[in-house]
Amino acid sequence: MIAPASTISVAASPCPWRRLLVSEYLVLLLSVAYVALLAAFSADFRESFFTQPNIENIIATLLPLFIVALGQTIVLIAGGIDLSVTSIIALSSVTGAMAMNGGNGWLAGNAAAAPVAVALMLALGGTVGLLNGVAITRFRMPPFIVTLTGMMFFSGFAIWLTKSKGIGDLPAAFTALGGRTWIAFVITAVLALAAHVMLSRSLPGRWLYAVGHNAKVAFISGVPVNGVIVAAYVVSGFFAAVASIIYTGQAETGSPVLGQRILLDVIGATVIGGTSLFGGKGKIVWTFFGVLFLKVIDNSLNLLNCSLFTVMMVKGAIILFAALMDALRSRLAGGRF
Repeated sequence: MIAPASTISVAASPCPWRRLLVSEYLVLLLSVAYVALLAAFSADFRESFFTQPNIENIIATLLPLFIVALGQTIVLIAGGIDLSVTSIIALSSVTGAMAMNGGNGWLAGNAAAAPVAVALMLALGGTVGLLNGVAITRFRMPPFIVTLTGMMFFSGFAIWLTKSKGIGDLPAAFTALGGRTWIAFVITAVLALAAHVMLSRSLPGRWLYAVGHNAKVAFISGVPVNGVIVAAYVVSGFFAAVASIIYTGQAETGSPVLGQRILLDVIGATVIGGTSLFGGKGKIVWTFFGVLFLKVIDNSLNLLNCSLFTVMMVKGAIILFAALMDALRSRLAGGRF
């Protein structure tokens, strides 16, 4: 059985730059260095970044993104990829809002409207993840194609359901899940801890790494490969639905375009953190560092009044650099560099 991947030992990398390259804290150090550099050369940034409202804004936007990235991390470790997470966020948002809004919601005025809507959103996310997993394992379809077409279909379906309009008038019990940052923080912390324990201290976690390393070898070793892959996509869909609850609560509106622009952030954060695009390697703490780094970059560029196109170009360059780093780390691990 293949054990969870870890970083290369420092002893095996005597050169300082190699030790830094394979360090688990590289991305965190880069985040600190980036902020320190901007603060040293920009007074406007220094005055805007280190304020309580801005820090609270970073945390509020970081939490749901981290939740989606947790599910993406699990799928990537298993050797797949899930491009449908943004469509799950949008479809879950409008479905939950259609059920509980005070105007013409299915459960309008009912005391159970908020909990039933939450359960419906979570079930929908898990179901879409199940469909993705079954299509990939049962019909041997490439994960990229399955989740890409799923993203297109479910995003379009969400827009068709609402005629491109948002749905407001949501119960206060629901909007508190996203509007109160401490509640979102507790939800995120519980999910992150559960994912960490599963990956590092459970048999299913070892199975995930084994499947990501080499599915054929894992199958011969007795690992239920298809079941592991399906479970990974179900978890990813479930986590995307949880993020949808927080995003919808923050916006106080069910939106068919909610989360439309975060796909690059979700994949980028996991890759920047160190989770391999080739499968078999990744940790929850790495993903957190990647999300933090990306949110700091995003926030700082907005504070510097950079255009959306500039932000997208910078993010694209950073993700490409992270992919190159992933390849370089793999070469170091194999002693080929």
